[in-house]
Formats: sequence, structure tokens, C-alpha cells
Amino acid sequence: MGNSIIAACKNGDSSFEDLDSYFPVRPECRADVPNTRFRPRAGRTLSERRWKAAFSQEGYLDIAGVLRRIQQGGIHPSIKGAVWEFLLGCFDPNSTFEERNELRQQRREQYAVWKSECQKLVPVIGSGKFTTNAIVTDDGQPIELANTTSNGQEDTNNGMPVDNGVYEKKVVQWKLNLSQIGLDVVRTDRSLVFYENQANQAKLWDVLAVYAWIDKDIGYVQGMTDICSPIIFLLENEADAFWCFERVMCRLRENFKSSANSMGVQSQLRALAQIVKIVDPKLHRHLEELDGGEYLFALRMLMVLFRRELSFVDALYLWEVMWAMEYNPNLYSMYDKTLEQLPDKLNDMQLKQYGKFERRIVRTGATKQNDALAIFLVASVLETKKKQLMKEAKGLDDVVQILSEITGNLDAKKALNEALKVHKKYMSKVKKT
Repeated sequence: MGNSIIAACKNGDSSFEDLDSYFPVRPECRADVPNTRFRPRAGRTLSERRWKAAFSQEGYLDIAGVLRRIQQGGIHPSIKGAVWEFLLGCFDPNSTFEERNELRQQRREQYAVWKSECQKLVPVIGSGKFTTNAIVTDDGQPIELANTTSNGQEDTNNGMPVDNGVYEKKVVQWKLNLSQIGLDVVRTDRSLVFYENQANQAKLWDVLAVYAWIDKDIGYVQGMTDICSPIIFLLENEADAFWCFERVMCRLRENFKSSANSMGVQSQLRALAQIVKIVDPKLHRHLEELDGGEYLFALRMLMVLFRRELSFVDALYLWEVMWAMEYNPNLYSMYDKTLEQLPDKLNDMQLKQYGKFERRIVRTGATKQNDALAIFLVASVLETKKKQLMKEAKGLDDVVQILSEITGNLDAKKALNEALKVHKKYMSKVKKT
């Protein structure tokens, strides 16, 4: 987390104040960034005091109480990173402080091993700098030139070949990805003071480079910087940030899969089309007539979870409330493949440990990937824009233009409430068929 945030944390619950002290924006960029609607609210937002009180003496977390508060008013900036680790399934709420500390250390050591493997192939990784230039040719031959970081300083390659003779296809592709990661890092959240520091940009580059190294089937896809950047901002330790990002990717990984003939996100786009067709057949027919039946105009919203439509702070609020609503207490076990057989029926006490959207999923037995809250969020946006779309959209370009108007004007809290209404309507109609 940035130094200004760390300093503000010391003020505890008295910090329900100007968010600029937590998320400072470069003065020259203030006019260009969307206005932030989120404000921490005493009695509704999960505060540092409430968060600490949610743990037992041994470290067991009252996740039900935490979820209720987040769903009411989000998370106070001073504790976002720590809470996200639980929301994303990095840790089991039914674990102790000692168990989590041991697990954290194991993960940090594992990350160090993977990063070391990367450094042996590309020494600039971990140097505090990064590259935006290609380091190998398409066939894997090293490019012997002095690559430069985004601010023009020489990196640690010093013009030497960065390849150790490993030309396996996926390794070459990983190396080819590194320059694209660098270019995207330079473009990501550049309005934040935090990313004026080259070391923070390099940290984002390192995490994405290591992730692309261990997940060679996905590698790196544009849009990942938008997902990873807030995590880098909130979690000071690089290894902890990596594991948090890895858990986000467990949720989103299928969206980033692609082949010569398809994109992974198309399954969610098809689900979106089916949802709109059921809840609003008239709107769906209109979009089909405009040749928009594949709903490709919604691709960006689903890929990067409304990052471009909201301010940085409001995007964080949207994500954490959405994750709280979708929370499943078995996340940690599912991701770590230690999940035992679940009971056929959950009692009321067990159901309270689920987010309110996930409770509906559990009760109905719907498939999570195609009934993700983000899909209903997009559907709610389309419903909100229905009158304008029906009246003014004469082609796909008009649809894109109308939807672009929500940028900077989307109320995340209202959108989430509308998404829940759309989901309720959808489930009601499906049940009748």
C-alpha cells in the first residue's frame, strides 16, 4: 500500500475522511478522472475497528458479520488489502493467526522460487526496473540492445542477451509477452501518484511476468494490468499481491482464454444474451436486429470488471461488494483442492457464511460461471439504458456510443442493487418455464 495510505492507517476509525489522502491523484490528471461516489460511512462501511473485532483470540474470523458490513457499505481504505485476501479465498476464515502466518511464509517462498526462475531467463525481472521493448525475436533469438524502461533509464540487461538458450515455444511466447506487459503497465492507472514511482510500476510488471510464467496456457492477455493494478496498490508485499492476483484469476481465468476461433469471455457473453432474452425479450430482439446479438459491445465490461467505467476508488468498491455478495466459505478449500464432500443441505447458520448472491446460487443450483454477478450487472446497465437504446440505436456504433455514456456516471451501489433485481426476475421467469 502507498506511503500515504500507511500513514493514514494509524488514525484508525477517525479516518472516515477525504479519500484523496488514501488514493492521491496527480494534479494534472484530476480533470480527466471520473468523480468518485464511494464514501466510507460510519455504521455501514467495514471499519478497522470492526475488522479487528471480527477475529477470535486464536484468529478465527466471523466471516458472516464481515460480509454483512461489506455488503452494506464496502471496506474502509485502511484495511482493503487485508480483507480482500479473505474475500478472494487466499485464506480460510476458519484458520488461526498461526496457520495463516505459516501459509503466508510458504507462499512467499514459492513466489521467490518462481521469480528466481524468471530472473535467470530475464535478469531485469526483480531489478526495480522493467522493459517496454522486445527482448527476443519471434523465433526466440535474443535481441542484443539496451532495452529501456518507461522513463528512458537503462535497465539491467546492459545490452547483453537475456536468453539462456531455452527456446521451447511457450517460453519464447512468455518472453514475447514481457514487452507488451511493459507497454500496458505504462498505460495503467497513470493518473495515480502511486505509479509515478518506477519501482511500483516494476512491481506490477514483475507480478504479471511471474504469473505469465506459471500459467503458460493463458500467459498474458491485455486487460490483466487493469485487474492486477489495484492489488499492487493495496498490498505492500509483492508476493502477497501475487497470490491475491492469482486468486482473482481463478475467477476470471476462463475469460482470458482464447484460441484462433474463440475468446473465453464468449461463454459469459452468451449467458448475458440468454439473460436479456429472458428478462427483456423486446430489448434482445432490438439488439439482434442491430447485429448485436453476440453482445460483443459488453466484452470490456466483463473482461476488466467495469474498471474503465468507474473511478479507481469506485471500481474497488464495486469489486469488494460484488465479491462479498458472491462469497463462498469454501473458496479457500476449492482453490487449494482440499475441499471435502459438502452436505446435501445447508442450515441457516451455514448459509449466513455465504454472500447474499451466492446464497441464491446455492439454493437454486445454478452454474456459477454463467450466472456470475458481473453478467447481471451488465444486464442491469442495459436495462437502465433500454429506452435510449430502443429509441436512438440504429446500429452497433450507436449501442457502443450510448453505453460509453455511463463512464463516470455509473453509480456502483445502484447498479449492484439493480443487478440483484435482474437476477431475481431472471430466476422467477426461468422457474416458470
